[in-house]
Amino acid sequence: MIEQYVVQASTYAKDIDHLFELIFYLVGFWFLLAEGIFFYLIFKFKAKKGQNGQYVTGEKKSEMRWITWPHYLVLICDIFIVISAVRVWVAVKQDLPEADATVRVIGQQWAWSFVHPGADGLLDTDDDIETVDELHIEVNKTYHYRLASRDVLHSFSVPVFRLKQDAIPGREIVGWFTPTKTGTYDIQCAEMCGIGHGLMPARIVIESAEQHAAWVTEQSHTQLAQGLR
Repeated sequence: MIEQYVVQASTYAKDIDHLFELIFYLVGFWFLLAEGIFFYLIFKFKAKKGQNGQYVTGEKKSEMRWITWPHYLVLICDIFIVISAVRVWVAVKQDLPEADATVRVIGQQWAWSFVHPGADGLLDTDDDIETVDELHIEVNKTYHYRLASRDVLHSFSVPVFRLKQDAIPGREIVGWFTPTKTGTYDIQCAEMCGIGHGLMPARIVIESAEQHAAWVTEQSHTQLAQGLR
């Protein structure tokens, strides 16, 4: 359902969408059922001429079962939701798969800075590639990201990945993603970070292996020509 509006472009996007859909359908079912019964009882027992109203305490077993049984059924649905949520949380936030590459993501008022590994494939070496507001990665490759903030609280959000992680000043947070679809997509700051908050969009460019290798080579030559190394 969600993928009809926002494309799925990471390995765990589908799991997160399924969790939202599970919550939507379970909660929606009980909401519609409760509202349906509510309005049915209103019209069935509305005031009638010559008939006194009844005061129902709900203490009889025949009356209490209409509360206790739905209550237990709702709790069972809650258990399904909690189990599904914990499973997705552990897979996305707790289990850190081995990385094929690592990128650095830095939030600041009001831009995103990215540090990519150069031709050697290693981060924090002399041939690193630095960009502003544009992150280039290779499809079907597992990345670790090292997220930090230079000033205030930001939030690194990639909707097509179903990824949202706060960037906290003074901390470096490590997460991961594996892109599954080539293309250019939005990066957002999802945390109010000052007057320019709405002016710090960025792009994530997911490329094939050949395209990404060509981009790394081009950027390496450009930085050499500009004397950045």
